Amino acid sequence: PVFLRLDVFSLSGVPRLALSAGGSDCLRAGDACSGDDSCSPRLRTLRQCVAGDGSVKLGPGARNQCENAMTALLSTPLRGCQCKRGMKREKNCLSIYWSLHQSVLHGLSLVESFPYEAEERGSDYVRLASIASEVTAVNRCLDATKACNIDETCQKLRTEYVSACIQPSARSGPCNRPKCSKALRKFFDRVPPDYTHELLFCPCTDTACAERRRQTVVPACSYEDKDKPNCLAQLRVCKADYVCRSRWTQFQYDCQPGEPSAGGCQQENYGACLLAYTGLIGSTITPNYLDNSTLDVGPWCSCAASGNQREQCGDFLAFFHDNVCLNDVTSAPLRKKNMSK
Repeated sequence: PVFLRLDVFSLSGVPRLALSAGGSDCLRAGDACSGDDSCSPRLRTLRQCVAGDGSVKLGPGARNQCENAMTALLSTPLRGCQCKRGMKREKNCLSIYWSLHQSVLHGLSLVESFPYEAEERGSDYVRLASIASEVTAVNRCLDATKACNIDETCQKLRTEYVSACIQPSARSGPCNRPKCSKALRKFFDRVPPDYTHELLFCPCTDTACAERRRQTVVPACSYEDKDKPNCLAQLRVCKADYVCRSRWTQFQYDCQPGEPSAGGCQQENYGACLLAYTGLIGSTITPNYLDNSTLDVGPWCSCAASGNQREQCGDFLAFFHDNVCLNDVTSAPLRKKNMSK
């Protein structure tokens, strides 16, 4: 599926209304709404509309109530609000965002824009291209590790996730995957991309270096399993979680391929695509390098047992395996392409 940032949308029987450019914090907007006698009941109504079978929860006239609540909320700070990746109470913030951006009511069309505020982190793509262009025999991934160890935050959080991902668990066996995943998310959310991206996308000329790069996320715990689960089953689990669903939506937007004739990324923001990719690490659909001989990346899942949804499953995997935008941001630094972005 392709997600576009829409400026307008319509509800049945409701005039088309312009969306704001966003930028307001959904937590603050939600707090302001909760303290307002007019806004608060409408937000509660809308949450019932999207929490399940709204018509059962709301009774007769449910559709009109949902439409009226949505229309009223569009004139509040909730309209166009977003969240910050890795923020405190991120899940709470995203729950407010998704109240306005999803609906299970048939025919109720709500816009699906992207949940996270844009981050001003554009220099790292140029840095990657610069270091990758150097003709050298040294192990760039080893250099990236050394650089991380010099930085206090990077060293501390890297040590935390490695420890969490290699520690055996009495309940979970070889490792505690939830604890490992949480520590990985913390690392990639809080450490500057100048360090995380050089660890994850360091250029290699031999398999030893490539294997070190592949091992960055401790795949034995965070990525691999005995069997590969069905991709759509994993995606359903992801979409049931506010944070994972938001990371996936953001990834689709920021890494959306351009037109076939043009190639590259539709948004032409390669740094944003790198951030969106790392935002998936530690989630149900964690991506990683598929092997140590290519730059191919993807989640640990397959389309076996997809039944009549095999095409849909294939589309999901293709967004990783055959995505010209993603290929560019993970390998184009080696070709110094579009470094001005």
